[in-house]
Amino acid sequence: MAQLTDDCFAFDGPLIRADDALARIRERLVPIADSVCVPVSSALGRILAEDVIAPHSIPPYANSAVDGFAVFHADLNPNADTHLPVGGRVAAGSPLGRPQSRGEAVKIFTGAPIPDGADGGPPDTVMMLEDCVESDNGCIVTVHPGIRKGANLRPAGDDVSAGSTVLSAGTKLRPQELGMLAACGRTDVSVYRPLSVAIFSTGDEIRDPGTPLEPGTQYDSNRRMIAAALECAGFAVTDFGIIPDDADAISGTLTSAAADHSAVVTTGGMSMGEEDHVRAAIECSGQLSFWRVAIKPGRPVGMGLISRGDNRKSVLIGLPGNPVAALTTLILLGRPTLLTLQGARDIAPTRYRAVLGFDYKKKPDRREFVRVVLDGRDAETGMAIARKHGKSGAGVLSSLVGADGFVEIAEDDTHLVEGSVVDFLPFSEVF
Repeated sequence: MAQLTDDCFAFDGPLIRADDALARIRERLVPIADSVCVPVSSALGRILAEDVIAPHSIPPYANSAVDGFAVFHADLNPNADTHLPVGGRVAAGSPLGRPQSRGEAVKIFTGAPIPDGADGGPPDTVMMLEDCVESDNGCIVTVHPGIRKGANLRPAGDDVSAGSTVLSAGTKLRPQELGMLAACGRTDVSVYRPLSVAIFSTGDEIRDPGTPLEPGTQYDSNRRMIAAALECAGFAVTDFGIIPDDADAISGTLTSAAADHSAVVTTGGMSMGEEDHVRAAIECSGQLSFWRVAIKPGRPVGMGLISRGDNRKSVLIGLPGNPVAALTTLILLGRPTLLTLQGARDIAPTRYRAVLGFDYKKKPDRREFVRVVLDGRDAETGMAIARKHGKSGAGVLSSLVGADGFVEIAEDDTHLVEGSVVDFLPFSEVF
């Protein structure tokens, strides 16, 4: 397991742009998760910890792409029908068992191995069954002229060459990657252990669902929402509950959470008010580099390190208390940070182009994220139309419910009109 350096979150300046923040995550963080060997059948969604090299070609032998007849192209009359005796039958998993001779055809089925050749190499062309005429009880086949040499034949290694890298470390294993591992004959694979992440909320005013609400209190939505987003990314999440606005209680929870977890995520308490104790507690328990990113919604995000007591450090990500701001900053900064520590290669969600379905004005030098739904397609471009969803505001949780994602308005854009082409970040890319 790698160790984090004390300056990995040492970001200079009061504000940095979102792209710069992501670039610095890539540059300064290293994977810290241990690797473990697991059965391929249990590896779905895990992050690959090794490069996978193909031990053999895929497919391992030349085979037919269609049902038809394997022939030697040189035996065919280019200007007239060719009549050939049928010397055998080859099905998938049942080779011919002898070399195919010149001057004969062999009936062959999709995926079946191309026979060896008696001299001069194996047959080099497969004629599709529907383009042939069988006669004499299937003993003679008539092949029409015009087929090109090599047609309907898949060579050995047509998909993957032996010795090539088929999967790279840092790849998230989806069903298709598991299929490739199986094609390589792998029964187990080295993956990173799920990053252990502790999470807790702070605030005297929040309560767990299922408990009574006294005057001036509300239920804690952030913790469940953020924990679910982390679980969708494949992290192992431990819930430390709600911690009151007390500096000693927060400091103690940070210390105990860091002892057994690679990262700690908090929500609330990151501002400068008298009851915002998380920042001060972090400074007592570890090292805080207060990372301010020019985005909206999202107040400054606390990024730092906490000593674990074993000469190692855990990462601290302090999210804002407003729910929209908390989720936005987690998607943009917290999730990429944790994915990097997990060993993932692709840490930023993919954006897509969409057509803006409303006018929008904003201040310069700040990237803004507007909650939208996709509704219809633009007649001219064919792109999806993104329409504003719900009320604005960092605390309006209902604006996230039913939304398809964010429209991302760049720092230099101050006034976009309906019909503008913009970047769209779908929630389906992250959970």
